[in-house]
Amino acid sequence: MVVAMSVASEWLDPQLAPVLVLVIALAVLGTTVLFVAGLVAYSRRRTFRYLLITVVLGLLVVRSVTGFGTVLGLVPMTVHHLVEHGFDFLIAVLVLYAVYRSGPANDAFRAESDD
Repeated sequence: MVVAMSVASEWLDPQLAPVLVLVIALAVLGTTVLFVAGLVAYSRRRTFRYLLITVVLGLLVVRSVTGFGTVLGLVPMTVHHLVEHGFDFLIAVLVLYAVYRSGPANDAFRAESDD
């Protein structure tokens, strides 16, 4: 771990390294729990919307693991930026697509039928 931290020392303050490792470890744990919950929900519902959300949660896990690998010096910073920021875009697209597909086809029709 000392070797890994010395690699990261170019961009990471050694005093903040333990805090960053803890935060990213919690992010990996939290996103993994959410991903497993998403898998359970998808296995029960089997809908495209649940599949999209499960894929997004899986991408969050990979994103967190990539960050953890970067802090430990296992993932180069260039790969870190490509994976994490590429996944940010992909996650946003998938979430917006899920929202788009879940809405009614015509808002005016919905407003009239609610009366």
